Amino acid sequence: MRIIPAIDIIEGKCVRLSQGDYNQKTVYNENPLEVAKEFEDAGLKYLHLVDLDGAKAKKVVSWKVLESIVSKTSLQVDFGGGLRTTEDVKTVFNSGAKQITAGSIAVNDRETVLRWVSEFDSKRIILGADAKNGRIATHGWLDDSGLDAIEFIAAYQQEGIEYVVCTDIAKDGMLEGPSIELYKQILAANKGLKLIASGGVSSIDDLKELKTIGCDAAIVGKAIYEAKFSLKELRKLC
Repeated sequence: MRIIPAIDIIEGKCVRLSQGDYNQKTVYNENPLEVAKEFEDAGLKYLHLVDLDGAKAKKVVSWKVLESIVSKTSLQVDFGGGLRTTEDVKTVFNSGAKQITAGSIAVNDRETVLRWVSEFDSKRIILGADAKNGRIATHGWLDDSGLDAIEFIAAYQQEGIEYVVCTDIAKDGMLEGPSIELYKQILAANKGLKLIASGGVSSIDDLKELKTIGCDAAIVGKAIYEAKFSLKELRKLC
């Protein structure tokens, strides 16, 4: 299972939210590149970069942060937040992202996302399926779409989507453990899916359990910044 540290960006700074609430923001570092280099120095290979300003503005805002990290580290970056148009996607890929996450737009404009899958290769498009009470939430987790998360994922898998990142918003930033039961249900309903778990990880044991149930990867954020375990321990697990 791949371990993917996360950097969330607001106003160019590395932050973490609790349960997707922009009013519950903690700034951990004013230089995201510095944080990314720490991940690289620890031997980690991947990075989940989220443009929270972009998610709120409904357009990509922090592409220069992406460009800086990609040009000055060897990390393989997946980027999400604010992607709405094909030009947005091209900007992000031209800035060095290996993959992009289609979140809110996957709810609001299915046709565009499926066109991206065809144009850019399904392996480069991650479906963002962020859930609150079992339903998909959009626009930086501010809106409830009313769509069942498992059915939403299944419909996209039938159209060729291979990778899905799922965050249980109730768990995100709370350090109370990931939504194991939700992930089990998703994996049982969608055979062959490459599921990326996100939210709630608070220990190495959490990561081991996600690996055991069959997740392709796990995103780790606040647990790193709050020193619940070391980067060296993450590297050993990898």
